[in-house]
Amino acid sequence: MNTLKNIEIAVAMSGGVDSSVTAALLRQQGARVRGVFMALAQPDLEAQVRQVQGVAAALNIPLEVIDLQAPFAEHVMAYFRQTFAAGRTPNPCVRCNRHIKFGLLLDRVLQTSDWLATGHYARLTKAADGHTRLFQGVDPKKDQSYFLNQLTQAQLAKLLFPLGELHKTRVRALAAELGLHKLHGPESQDVCFLKGQTVPRFLASAGGPPTPGPVKTLEGTEIGQHAGIMYYTVGQRRGLGLPDATPYYVLRLEAASNTVVVGKEADLWQKEVLVGPVNWNSGAPPSLPEQFQVKIRSRHHGASAIVHKEENGPSRVIFDEEQRAVTPGQFAAFYQGEILLGGAEILH
Repeated sequence: MNTLKNIEIAVAMSGGVDSSVTAALLRQQGARVRGVFMALAQPDLEAQVRQVQGVAAALNIPLEVIDLQAPFAEHVMAYFRQTFAAGRTPNPCVRCNRHIKFGLLLDRVLQTSDWLATGHYARLTKAADGHTRLFQGVDPKKDQSYFLNQLTQAQLAKLLFPLGELHKTRVRALAAELGLHKLHGPESQDVCFLKGQTVPRFLASAGGPPTPGPVKTLEGTEIGQHAGIMYYTVGQRRGLGLPDATPYYVLRLEAASNTVVVGKEADLWQKEVLVGPVNWNSGAPPSLPEQFQVKIRSRHHGASAIVHKEENGPSRVIFDEEQRAVTPGQFAAFYQGEILLGGAEILH
């Protein structure tokens, strides 16, 4: 996009430094900017609204609070509970981005605006074939492209990520230059609807107390009891209470039998991973098998792997080297260089 002069842009604002600087940068480029804030299930909703209102007032832009609490509860919070109950580890941010922020919110703002902008550290370009390509952000410590692996071409085509070319240190400096730095609270790394509440406590409050069950080895030998599978995730070492010469780790959670299966460090490594249907979001699906860099969690550096499409079944990811603690419920994101091509939920 060569110029933003007089373009109507809605900025998803949280009250944090990233979305505030996003709005300020777009205004500097001549866009007609308005802020939108999603009311979801934030425990401190009123305080967050006041904070965003303060930022919007400082930027002299209008702000609309959009109530998405009911669909957020249906598409994200219910998914969160159900995935844990099934013995998998959910990724609510990936789910929210697809269905809420870049789903319902995007649909809403496009009724009156030309674009939706956010403070994500990722980059978008329009390719010669007309497809929108999604690239990693230039700041490797803040890159958020992984969380966007389930977006569609239709969604990507209407988005702006002004911070994708910047490092976080520059964004903080810009906030200070613009006089915004005193308006922001500390950055939150929590899932928005938890806000310091533990996952087991949240799940217990929503669905009743956890059910204890057996802890078994790979061979099926029961060596202990767990307090509820919601307390555990693949790769976990702490809290098992299983003294031995070498530590035990959680290998998998079997919801049907309410069993936590444990093993040793060597048992955590695997070379093949099964994933569900792949969302190819950067254009036409590639011909498989093909080699990609694959990230199996947001902070995973990525590893070389060949992706095969199984006939009438899931796709199989075969890594060049074994990967540690592959976690069902998380997502595998497929990259070629800096381009995110798509992603799929990890099944096993």
